[in-house]
Amino acid sequence: MKPTVVWLGRIGRAALTHGIGLALGAVVGPVQAQTAGAGNSVGGGLLLVAVVAQDDPRLERSRLERSVPGHATGPAADGLRLALKDHERVLQAAGLRLDLQVLEVANAQEAARAVKTLDAGRTVAVLSDLPEDGLKAVVMSTALPVLNMAAAADTLRGAACAPHLWHLNPSERMRTDALAQALVARKWTRVLLLASQEPADAARVAAVQATIKRFGLKLVDTRPFKLSADPRERDLANTRLLTQGDYDVVWVVDGPGEFATSLPYRTALPRPVVGDGGLVAVAWSAKFERFGAPQVSRRLQRQTGRPMGSQDWVAWMAGKTAVAMALAAPQRGPEGAKARAQALTTLELDGSKGVALSFRSWDGQLRQPMLLSDGQAVIETVPGDGVMHPRNRLDTVGADAPEKLCKARGG
Repeated sequence: MKPTVVWLGRIGRAALTHGIGLALGAVVGPVQAQTAGAGNSVGGGLLLVAVVAQDDPRLERSRLERSVPGHATGPAADGLRLALKDHERVLQAAGLRLDLQVLEVANAQEAARAVKTLDAGRTVAVLSDLPEDGLKAVVMSTALPVLNMAAAADTLRGAACAPHLWHLNPSERMRTDALAQALVARKWTRVLLLASQEPADAARVAAVQATIKRFGLKLVDTRPFKLSADPRERDLANTRLLTQGDYDVVWVVDGPGEFATSLPYRTALPRPVVGDGGLVAVAWSAKFERFGAPQVSRRLQRQTGRPMGSQDWVAWMAGKTAVAMALAAPQRGPEGAKARAQALTTLELDGSKGVALSFRSWDGQLRQPMLLSDGQAVIETVPGDGVMHPRNRLDTVGADAPEKLCKARGG
């Protein structure tokens, strides 16, 4: 019996070829998405890989060199391969082998076509490393469990949710809630919000504003900034001008991170910076030193030669989730597929964060502590000591059940 994990990913061609070479000891040529369902073998062992790469803007050289906390440090496939390697003996003891088939897609339409070719009786899950539009296309094109490793949009956990969509990566709201809890604990209540004018950041700015209101913080002002080579727009990125006034903390929303990383120590007042610069809420940091985390980070460091980041941890957890599903229901066919999907609702996973992790029934989100880091160290984990919840403290970050945001799950 060989259940399959399918990963739909955005991978830079050079990075992907290098990563597969590390795993297989060979360079594997691309396989078009239209033929991905054929299951071409690339060698014996744990992985069955079909490779076609879509260039991933997250892996552009300039972004990798910037090393912004929370940003990708390399291909997500590295974390997934680490998870499968970590569980190789467990799978062997159970008489199982998970084959990994990687499908590269160029757009949402291609993603939809690719997943329609999958063998539903053999496939454990579709692991998506696609942006929001591609993820939605995948979810609409298959009834298989889809494990989201990339898209953080809150709408995917709310109005655009689906019963078979599960999220390994933190949502935008989980990040903003984690930071807000830290601000409340420190009594840094007056917030100056600096907002990127990038269209992709509009929803993120709205998420921060909603969180500030939800936690009873005071929004002193929202000021737009813009990085530009036009001398007439120089003042739009002048940190001294942008941070005039009276406030306790500066919260910056900057998806690319170029402005945010330059903001600390350049504000008009000596105040802390949070958000996408300064103190950042992340899923993982190679600087995390508790609960076996250093061992996990070192294993990926040995495998890839680079530090383990949030994206790697999310992919590692997706691989662990798929292994647990396969072990829970190793049989092929409709009954096995049904049992594996049902297993997701009761799984408890070890993410080396000190607590058992599980999926929320009302939106499919993986409960997890958030790490607050400045890139040099993990300052604290959230929820912190003293935070209370009637069922699970981890539900204090992100949407809770009574809000009933995901109608498709009856939440």
